[in-house]
Amino acid sequence: MPRSRSVDFRFLAAVAAFPCLQQPGEVTPNLPVQPGVWTTAGELALLPTSGPAWNALLDAANAPLGAPKLRSIGDQTEIGVMARALVYARTGSTQCRDEVIAMCEKVIGTEREGLVLGPARNLAAYVIAADLVDLPPPLKGQFGRWLREILDEELDGRTLRTTHEERPNNWGTHSGGTRAAVARYLGDDEELARVARVFKGWLGDREAYSQFVFGALWWQSDPLAPVGINPAGATIGGFPVDGVLPDDQRRAGPFVWPPPQENYVYEALQGALLQAVVLHRAGYDVFEWEDEALLRAFTWLHVQANFPAEGDDTGLPHILNYYYGTTFPAPIPSQPAKNIGFTDWTHS
Repeated sequence: MPRSRSVDFRFLAAVAAFPCLQQPGEVTPNLPVQPGVWTTAGELALLPTSGPAWNALLDAANAPLGAPKLRSIGDQTEIGVMARALVYARTGSTQCRDEVIAMCEKVIGTEREGLVLGPARNLAAYVIAADLVDLPPPLKGQFGRWLREILDEELDGRTLRTTHEERPNNWGTHSGGTRAAVARYLGDDEELARVARVFKGWLGDREAYSQFVFGALWWQSDPLAPVGINPAGATIGGFPVDGVLPDDQRRAGPFVWPPPQENYVYEALQGALLQAVVLHRAGYDVFEWEDEALLRAFTWLHVQANFPAEGDDTGLPHILNYYYGTTFPAPIPSQPAKNIGFTDWTHS
């Protein structure tokens, strides 16, 4: 549900009465928990089965599926799998469910001998799809065991966990989004709490987490305290950089004004919004964190950089508008991103 602000006051009262319950930098959920990794059949039942967004979803669900290749950073087989899962959850199509089940079995092991960015970009959609169709045993057990293992599987010297906790750019946000989806699917609250803490640190709360390894600091408003998103009111040389993602904006080069329109910023926001939605459903008030950092990031792109979302980023504004009540340009139909798609229907 968008913009829920209800709080477990009994928990907050306990923390206030016993400060030792809350450790410095600790991040805890304070919203009602919603079922589902990304959405549920109950929520989808309220959505229309007509119109351009639905038609685009159906087209994707009916398009031929290739063989899954998690190792390939450009593979988007997962989008067709997610489309089938959404259509099944809305209509009960057994064909769509059967195809999702088959692909969830085939995808196991296809990450091997690739870069960690492959599963970082591709895996979460399979997890969301598996959650929506409820995999049958024994595949459900096999799939779950593989998910537990893949978080620590070394791929070209990195794992999803280490990439999330070290890289403050799009590699890290995609890894964090996939890590969050896996943790929520497995019901691993401890793992999800770690994801939340790292994500809050990336948004700017260095007390929560600050162990990232940053690249050039050209776009950091405070180079001595670098963050994933510059804080509210931040400036460089008098120019507003409030909301900039410095470790992806740097891909455009040293600080200049007017600012370059750097697409890697949107790439990072794809993974960031995946983390945000999964964590929000688990009870974390992420859309409020660090002075609404995600909203500030989009606002900077639209106002200062004059850079609305294009191509496979056009599904992102639908998420922002859904949770913040904003009116960022949000095309219908939108183009799926890495890992997630069809937000013009699910988050209309």
